[in-house]
Amino acid sequence: MFKSFFRRIFSVLMIIILAIAWVLLDASPVLAQESTINHTYGDLANQDFSHQNLKRGVFAAANLRGSTFEGADLSYSILTEGILLNANLSDANLTGALVDRVTLDFANLTNAIFVDAIATRTRFYDTIITGADFSDAVIDSYQVTLMCKYADGVNPVTGVATRDSLGCH
Repeated sequence: MFKSFFRRIFSVLMIIILAIAWVLLDASPVLAQESTINHTYGDLANQDFSHQNLKRGVFAAANLRGSTFEGADLSYSILTEGILLNANLSDANLTGALVDRVTLDFANLTNAIFVDAIATRTRFYDTIITGADFSDAVIDSYQVTLMCKYADGVNPVTGVATRDSLGCH
């Protein structure tokens, strides 16, 4: 009687162990987003990212001095505390991007799209913004005042004038 009881328990345990082993050995990892780019704290000075799909990429606190992002899709990317001195972001799409505390001094933002971007405490000194669309972007009022002094052009994709997108008077 006890032998048959232990055999049943042993059989059930073996089935459970085999089932667990099968699940563990057959399981493939689940990736939330295989193509996510993460260059946090990266030293990417003078790199060429032209026309690349960098959507939702992370470049937080990265050194991007002199890098080229011409025509790149940086929508919904994180560039927090990035250094983009002399960077080329012409024709880049930064829709919904987090561009807070970024240094964009001497950068080229010709025809860039910053719609719904967050760019608080970001510097735009001597930045080329001709044709850039900043519609509904969150930018410090002091920076907007400075940018309105030289804002001109119309974005060829959105059809919005740079001055209008900044709310210049």
